[in-house]
Amino acid sequence: MSSLLTDAKNLLSDLIKRYASQVDYLAIRLEEAEGTDILLRGDKVETLSEGISIGGQVRACYKGGWGMSSFNQLSTLAEQIEEAIAAARLVGDEETLLAPIEAIQDICQLPLTGTDPRQIPLAQKKQLCDRYAEILRSTDPRIATISVRYNDSSQRAILATSEGTLIEQSWVDLEMRFAATARNGSTVQTGRETTGSRKAYEDLTGLDTQVRSAAQRAVDALHLPAVKGDIYTIVIDPILTGLFVHEAFGHLSEADMVYENPDVLEVMTLGRRFGPPELQIFDGAAPSGHRGSYFYDDEGTPATTTQLIKDGVLVGRLHSRETAGKLGEVPTGNARCLNYHYPPLVRMTNTWIERGQTPVEDLFSEIKEGVYARNWLGGMTNGEMFTFSAGEAWMIRNGKIAEPVRDVTLSGNVFTTLADIEGIGDDFYWDESGGCGKGGQSGLAVGCGGPSLRIKNVVVGGEAGE
Repeated sequence: MSSLLTDAKNLLSDLIKRYASQVDYLAIRLEEAEGTDILLRGDKVETLSEGISIGGQVRACYKGGWGMSSFNQLSTLAEQIEEAIAAARLVGDEETLLAPIEAIQDICQLPLTGTDPRQIPLAQKKQLCDRYAEILRSTDPRIATISVRYNDSSQRAILATSEGTLIEQSWVDLEMRFAATARNGSTVQTGRETTGSRKAYEDLTGLDTQVRSAAQRAVDALHLPAVKGDIYTIVIDPILTGLFVHEAFGHLSEADMVYENPDVLEVMTLGRRFGPPELQIFDGAAPSGHRGSYFYDDEGTPATTTQLIKDGVLVGRLHSRETAGKLGEVPTGNARCLNYHYPPLVRMTNTWIERGQTPVEDLFSEIKEGVYARNWLGGMTNGEMFTFSAGEAWMIRNGKIAEPVRDVTLSGNVFTTLADIEGIGDDFYWDESGGCGKGGQSGLAVGCGGPSLRIKNVVVGGEAGE
């Protein structure tokens, strides 16, 4: 990348000194980014692009009111600062409450373990997508349509604040998504796979088996019986566990959700029991090597690991400096923005349920009739309610995995579901495929993980029973 940001550090310091006295808090974030985006759908190339962007944002806080301005011309920075300050002074009428952090000066880069995608020509990346597209198409004649999505991005950001923080961070992120839809008459089934990495381009080059599996699952499901809708004891694999802990529980742990919603605050009371004594849930960017890992968040707070549930009891939540200040708690380093167009919001990083002590095969024991669900097709949450679609599923009969079934959706209330956990497996898997959305900022890289779980009384959607 260019040296533009490096050359701008002295300018940022001078402007901070000039304007800091007009507000309670002032932050300037400059960013350089470059990346590749490829989308193949059916037989067409819908997107094939490389791009570079340079821009920044100014955030000012005065008497609790925020002003923000984003820009892509450094020459207008002084005017952008004045605009953000004017907006903050216009709306501020309370008290600025930002939990204190130490001022930090640092330069850090998330290390790569292999090839930087910027070293790979666009034509070579396109060839990789073509290869995976052909695998999807050639799996079976009943494959009706396919899609392959490739994305890489390299970002470098500098954050300067009126409290003396000056941090430069850089990282690389990669992601691929695959989907195949099979059709047999009026029956349509889809298989999906997603993978991501912040380590190396090579992590995306050896996915033939994974890609073929997505197409084969779609084909195989065409002739499977639909599950009979009912309430079952279920066993879910680590990928579904990761999706569940992120989507159903993690968003409720984001403190802006809590302090803006009295009903959620009442439910998410620290010290309240939500699950069995062996249940441990964490979120944190401090564990290295995952897609939600970093050194500092976008407010300059050092990355941490926050325990959300300890021994089944709610003990923590995720904070920005403002939410921590308003709730009288400690910032956790979870203020993140997708890029310079957006303000930092309280966001998850890497979220996981700790592995348990139950051998996975024992999770199935004594289940007379249940469902075993693996992987995911999609899902949605609405407050404390969730619905997820499993990528593949089998019936459990008399403690054993039995016939495969299709169209399995899992629904429920997250708090009831946590309380209904009957077993936590001794396995564990990190899913690096996540792209989280919140507040209009979609595709923020996250990690999630966990062990297999056994849960009772889960509503499983499918065909109506007789």
